[in-house]
Amino acid sequence: MNHFSQFSTGPDHGHQHLLEPGPAEPGQWPKLEAALAVVNRDLTATLPGQEALVLMVDPPWPPPHPDGGDRGQVYVAMPDGRWHGNAVNEDVPEEGDPPGPNDAAAVLTAVADAAQSTVMELRWQVWPICPEHGIGMHPRPAGTTDDWYPGATDADGGPPVWWCRGGRGTDCHDVSPVGELAATLPGRQRRALRRSERGRGGRR
Repeated sequence: MNHFSQFSTGPDHGHQHLLEPGPAEPGQWPKLEAALAVVNRDLTATLPGQEALVLMVDPPWPPPHPDGGDRGQVYVAMPDGRWHGNAVNEDVPEEGDPPGPNDAAAVLTAVADAAQSTVMELRWQVWPICPEHGIGMHPRPAGTTDDWYPGATDADGGPPVWWCRGGRGTDCHDVSPVGELAATLPGRQRRALRRSERGRGGRR
């Protein structure tokens, strides 16, 4: 799904311009913002030159009462506001809810999955790629096997990892925790990444 303008037919049978999707206000979705910062580390490490992904909010219609809780659907988008895939605030704990033992893992998994959908659809390329097998990876609980499915019990309840199916379908493995793909890069790429990070730090 890409971001688009919404219209509705009003009582006068004309078109009324509705609220358009827009960038999330800083601090509005702190759990999602924190998770996206982690995923963006992997994006920067593995796709040099790609700008960081952002959160876009598609407002509800009709607009909720000021005291209402519906703040719209949140998507992981390219810097220009385009996105693909599901909203990331549908199946994760609501802001303000009492924290559960796996909340952080659930949020990070949802954001990593949405980021992958947006990058792959809008850049027309597989991301991220296992450095050993050269195939696409997926966010999963650490230590899962090939027959794992969404909704199954987490292997250890820890942070999600980028998981690879393996070359022959029998040697699946965890590649790295989400957010730490830089450590899997060849030495030359890691050094180039560190130089790039130092350069960005010097320009702030």
